[in-house]
Amino acid sequence: MNKKILVTGGTGMVGHALKQIMSDGTFISSTDCDLRNKEDVFRLYKKHKPTHVVHLAAKVGGIAANSNYLADFYIDNVEINTNVLAAAHYNNTEKVVSLLSTCIYPDKAKYPLTENQIHLGPPHSSNYAYAYAKRMLDIQSRAYRDQYGRNYITVVPNNLYGENDNFHLEDSHVIPALMRKIHDAKINDIPSVTLWGDGTPLREFTYSKDLSEVLLFLLDNYDSPEPINVGNTSEISISSIALILKDIIGYSGNILWDTSKPKGQLRKPSDNSKLISLGWDPNQYTSIIKGLQNTYNWYIINYPNVRGVE
Repeated sequence: MNKKILVTGGTGMVGHALKQIMSDGTFISSTDCDLRNKEDVFRLYKKHKPTHVVHLAAKVGGIAANSNYLADFYIDNVEINTNVLAAAHYNNTEKVVSLLSTCIYPDKAKYPLTENQIHLGPPHSSNYAYAYAKRMLDIQSRAYRDQYGRNYITVVPNNLYGENDNFHLEDSHVIPALMRKIHDAKINDIPSVTLWGDGTPLREFTYSKDLSEVLLFLLDNYDSPEPINVGNTSEISISSIALILKDIIGYSGNILWDTSKPKGQLRKPSDNSKLISLGWDPNQYTSIIKGLQNTYNWYIINYPNVRGVE
């Protein structure tokens, strides 16, 4: 039986990457359906009758947005996830693959982050509302599995970046924010760029095209109830990312750090051994330098008509 795959969040960064390697799916954006509205979601499923769903849609943002709009991030994401899974259950969808985030892990977890630690303590205070909403997506998925036998799995990426990202200065994640700030400084001949924090935190970054490959791999190779970490586990400091971008962009000014601004957790390395045990080759991950170069090449071709800038 051929799969009829519905992708929510289909015009976001990961949705765009997935579309490049999966031409036969149905990719849904917020303009096609407000996933917070139950009736709209049920009409969507009735129209497309998907056998499989890749659930990417979420209200997302960087550290500033997560801190400033706590209730919005929690409510919108819980509504979206509840409706997507309920409609999948009602329509006997065979499988749902839902995207979580490493921010769901406890602030005081043991490193590296292993999937069995997700619910062992509160998440970091900077984005607890979004993190708890994503944790509930894991709980909802397992509840449908335990009560109804549904094959709903959850996937935990780490920090994502790539083409078609959101480059808004306040609502974006770290790499697009850094890329835009440094690019703007270059084209406006500004002698220095001031970035948040002190640059010391270490992060793992996964290129969006790599995640899209992983998602299709798991669609065929993973059916267990436990969440699975899927990110590239190579750590790099925020200051190193800034220097790589400075070189790629060709900016000759200075990088300054505003230590009065939050810097986030010092590090949160993850364990992707479960994914590798399934046959995923970690050498398939794109190097950070190549991924950043690809992303910036796309950015300058499409600038200023990119999300968060136009």
